[in-house]
Amino acid sequence: MPSLRKLLAATAAALLVAVSAGTGATAAPAGPPPRPPAGPGPDTSLTTHTYAYADAPLGQPLKGIAPYLFPGDNLSTKFPGGLVWSYFALNEVMKDPANCANIDWSVFEKALDEAAVWSRQVAFRFYLEYPGGSGTHPGNGIPPCLNGKMALRTNGFWGTVSPDYDDPDVINALVTFINAFAARYDKAGPGGTADPRIGYMSLGLVGLWGEWHTWPYDRDLADGYPDLMPTDATIRTLIGAYDTAFDNIQLEVRYPLAGTETANIGFHDDSWPYKEFREGGQLKSMTLPMSMNGWADAFLQLQLNTGTENRWVTQSIGGEARPEIQGQLYANWPGGSGQVDDVLAATELTHITWMINQTGAGGYSPTDPKVAAGIRKLGYNLHIPQANFNATASGSLKVGVTVQNDGVAPFYYPWTVQLGLRNSAGAVVKTWDTPWDLRGVQPLKIRAFPDWNVGADPKYLDFGRPVDFSTTVSTAGVPAGSYSLVLKVRNPLEAVTADVLRARPAASRLTDWIIDQWRPRLPLSFANANQGADGWVDLGAVSTSGTCTGDCTAPSAPAGLAVSGVTNTSVSLSWSAATDNVGVTGYEVFRGGTLVGSPAGTTYTDSGLTASTAYSYTVKARDAAGNRSAAGNTVSVTTSAAPQPPTGLVLDNYDGTPAYPSSNQNDLGKWTGGNCFLDGGGNGVVTGGALSLRYDNCGWFGSDVGVDLSSYTYLVVRIKGAAGGEQAHFNLGLGGSTKVFGDFTLDGGAHPVITTSYQDIKIPMVANGINRNSPSQLAMGFWYGGSSTISIDHITFQ
Repeated sequence: MPSLRKLLAATAAALLVAVSAGTGATAAPAGPPPRPPAGPGPDTSLTTHTYAYADAPLGQPLKGIAPYLFPGDNLSTKFPGGLVWSYFALNEVMKDPANCANIDWSVFEKALDEAAVWSRQVAFRFYLEYPGGSGTHPGNGIPPCLNGKMALRTNGFWGTVSPDYDDPDVINALVTFINAFAARYDKAGPGGTADPRIGYMSLGLVGLWGEWHTWPYDRDLADGYPDLMPTDATIRTLIGAYDTAFDNIQLEVRYPLAGTETANIGFHDDSWPYKEFREGGQLKSMTLPMSMNGWADAFLQLQLNTGTENRWVTQSIGGEARPEIQGQLYANWPGGSGQVDDVLAATELTHITWMINQTGAGGYSPTDPKVAAGIRKLGYNLHIPQANFNATASGSLKVGVTVQNDGVAPFYYPWTVQLGLRNSAGAVVKTWDTPWDLRGVQPLKIRAFPDWNVGADPKYLDFGRPVDFSTTVSTAGVPAGSYSLVLKVRNPLEAVTADVLRARPAASRLTDWIIDQWRPRLPLSFANANQGADGWVDLGAVSTSGTCTGDCTAPSAPAGLAVSGVTNTSVSLSWSAATDNVGVTGYEVFRGGTLVGSPAGTTYTDSGLTASTAYSYTVKARDAAGNRSAAGNTVSVTTSAAPQPPTGLVLDNYDGTPAYPSSNQNDLGKWTGGNCFLDGGGNGVVTGGALSLRYDNCGWFGSDVGVDLSSYTYLVVRIKGAAGGEQAHFNLGLGGSTKVFGDFTLDGGAHPVITTSYQDIKIPMVANGINRNSPSQLAMGFWYGGSSTISIDHITFQ
């Protein structure tokens, strides 16, 4: 969370003139949106099966609260959910001083992959100005290819450098980025859909934090500050570029600015649902409209002014719970208190699907009924009230499924809905992809604005309808027997397996430690009592006659299953290829009878396991017709013991708590940070439970000590290098003694030698002239001509 913003955001009250001047032409509210037309009803000639409602799980994909993504963070400790949030400076990808079109996506790729490890999609924003930087991303995001080509202005209030957004070179660079991003990610998923790792893109690029404002250097010139905002013509150019380039990724912008009138772009409320003191101590909403005690520049008032209040029907609405109220956001659900506005009204009228909420992600309890109700109210809430199909199938099976939405917004992505047959052993032995599109399932009821004049608030209007989907599937090749007909919405992150992540290019590959945290994909779950934890909804029993046409021969059982590697959190397996009369198309890996992976080849790594725990595995082969083999041999394995925590006085063990560098604190609660390193905005990054410092003849790291060390003998640094031999690349200073790391003397007279494997370097402090009487700081300087990376697992005193 940007601390400067948290402290000073309340001063940004004078945005009204700036925002109003930058919106499209003033229009009346759009009024109630037209209801979607009724589609075909269910096939009543088929047997009807009805299902009971039950709350869906709190952790749902593409909705809920999103924590910040910090490299190496353990997201399993966060509130359940399917999203993370991250900022990126434009110059972290647009790095070539000679060519703005030469874009290096490595830092963004690593973030997408790290989120995917935890089965989360990324919501994000690129920026040029970020007061103070984010801790892991720099404050100045202007790409070097613009150096000397445009005027630079200083925002003295926030201490940022602002480019001339109207400069043709700046506009060209931003449009180049927009087009390049869309070309790479907007159609990278299955069938030309969005990259499955991406959730929502906040447009960014313009203004402070990429929020499309430059307060107080805005169009309100009465305060004496010059205007640093782009003109409406420039804004229209950029909005138009986004709208033209993107077809699939959901886009969001802070305000309904010029060019957004008809654009396929949603909105993002960065002060949701906050009440702000202004003008004589008045307290009003920054989210709800003036008709509900909102300020004139409130999020929804600006949409009503421009007739864009129904944009949510096709484009997502996101936001950030205002930092000041994140901790108590749901304390008085469904209402609010103090500076927390009416949370239910804000949810229902913004139709918000997701929000940044760093405090809540780390502090909310999933068992708190108010929190649970508030989170479930966000976005979609899909329920299957009935299905229509007969109990027997001979060659084909017609299936109808009715889906309704009891939430406040649709599901915005075309994820594939699958039908399947599950046998008595619990294995899904046959699947079919359907053409069903959940995006058309709109909320059954919507809340009317008082400005629509359709009744006293709260007034709820009929809007969406239950949608009756239907398809006929072939049961040819399915062995005769009794099955459960099941349904699942396939999360496209299923394609991003641990093995896929291990095969990434070196520049964007995650460490093995992070990849080992890989979690099964988070399923989209229905609000149904018959919803399974594995993502499958049990629709009921069906039997097949076993009529077989085409390929009815199952592959041979895979032989030679063996363990090829073990860590404390993962097991790697390999086996011999199976054979088939037509051809084997893939394999299914079972852990203790539960399907955990479906690799195409003969290796698989099962990640996210518990240390010192016994597991057993079997593998089956499958062919294109859906035939499954019998299971091959079973192997049993016990994961390694978890690494022991460091002993003694811990200066820092880089376990993510406190977060480095955003907290600027080590494990003693004292200051720490760095500069000039090649990652983390100069600070270095914590990844895989270690501090990674990548340097090229430049870098400084410091960590304050300030406690008496007289009872300790050794400074212990657990360290490894990318190449080995890095002990000559940097010095270390502590307690009045500074030496090149390799010049310290160890017990017995040897000197430190860094290798590519972790080792504890134990430096006797007295023998090396280190004053143990409360040394102020441990510091490291990397100015000795070296270029490499060192990883520090921990620093202790023993």
